[in-house]
Amino acid sequence: PRVCVVGSGPAGFYTAQHILKHHGGALVDIYEKLPVPFGLVRFGVAPDHPEVKNVINTFTQTAHSERCAYYGNVTVGRDVTVPELQRAYHAVVLSYGAEDNRVLGIPGENLPGVYSARAFVGWYNGLPENRDLKPDLSCETALILGHGNVALDIARILLSPLQLLRKTDITDSSLAALACSKVKRVWLIGRRGPLQVAFTIKELREMINLPGARAVLDPADFTGLESAVKDAPRPRKRLTELMLRTALGKPVEMQAAAGAAAPREWGLKFQRSPQEVLPSADGRRAGGIRMALTRLEGSGDSAKAIPTGDVEELECGLVLSSIGYRSLPLDPAVPFDSQRGVIPNSSGRVEGVPGLYCSGWVKRGPTGVIITTMNDSFDTAQSVLEDLQGGLLDVSPSREGFGLVESILRSRGVRPVSFSDWEKIDAAEVARGKAAGKPREKIVDPAEMLQIIGH
Repeated sequence: PRVCVVGSGPAGFYTAQHILKHHGGALVDIYEKLPVPFGLVRFGVAPDHPEVKNVINTFTQTAHSERCAYYGNVTVGRDVTVPELQRAYHAVVLSYGAEDNRVLGIPGENLPGVYSARAFVGWYNGLPENRDLKPDLSCETALILGHGNVALDIARILLSPLQLLRKTDITDSSLAALACSKVKRVWLIGRRGPLQVAFTIKELREMINLPGARAVLDPADFTGLESAVKDAPRPRKRLTELMLRTALGKPVEMQAAAGAAAPREWGLKFQRSPQEVLPSADGRRAGGIRMALTRLEGSGDSAKAIPTGDVEELECGLVLSSIGYRSLPLDPAVPFDSQRGVIPNSSGRVEGVPGLYCSGWVKRGPTGVIITTMNDSFDTAQSVLEDLQGGLLDVSPSREGFGLVESILRSRGVRPVSFSDWEKIDAAEVARGKAAGKPREKIVDPAEMLQIIGH
């Protein structure tokens, strides 16, 4: 059987890995829009979290299997359609992730100085489409809307000492911009309370221990939480206790921990919902934000934030909206639930289209970490294997796989990039990084990537 996977992030690679491991004869081709593989492992994971990127080694092993092939620089839906892939393969798995962000839907969100977290992360991680973002870091106060790990990542990058960032694979141009940054205060705003934050304890601890930055948490936000959290699951309990200890930390201890007079600070603000981004005095850019104060109805993860009628305004010159990523439809031939931003499916089988599957964020929505995506992708791969075994996928007609796709791409003037081509780009990046004393210097222009491999 010939299987095709669209997208080379964790969802795509884990799906391919599971099929290859559990079916001795399957051939898997992975298609990717960019010349370079690995999706959010390369473009989403924070530069100062190199250990999280170790999964790339496993993905590289999969790509080196003689039954697996990688075709980068191919945009499915434009260069080749999903029906064309279905004619070439016995099964097609869509694992193309979430390439857009949710919008706030409030006045002023299009003012200069307002950015989506997705674009900002893409900028410092070298995602080609965000390489020209040029965020304005000339203000002292930045505001991040959202209480997830991505929000904490951004706060940490904005406040990290440069000598820490210089040793990472952060892009050269964003490092230069951060070196001139005037930002010294970062507020992270959430609509709900401390018991509903979505970040994990590891990220919070890292933020609390960030050299030269002081945590500012209001003890009043944590009143009565000790008893409320008694019966909470252990991770939630430990996370809340850490916030509580930080909020109540004696000034002397906190200062000793932060290094006498910390020049920078960050804090969490709760039960505030953005209503409007306010313009600066000259009206040319963001100058502040108006927030509705909220009260919570219900408890735990299902608590809803209801506006109380009171509002509050905060001055800031940089607003980063970290309220979630969003998947987009890929091809008119594929059903898509635009309300939920997912492909309707059951265990990864796309509803009403036999032989078509999905995995990862486009299957379940943009939540969870790499391990969540791994389990989710194994689940989809299992559905493919069951359908092969049960005869639901007709493998009697031989399918041409890449042979057919190649002639389609050639007729449209598209030249795919192979995995060994990627390894040449990789080697060039590592060599450039070595010269600068960092793990790699990412190439951010696809034209330059193609030039390196002589395309």
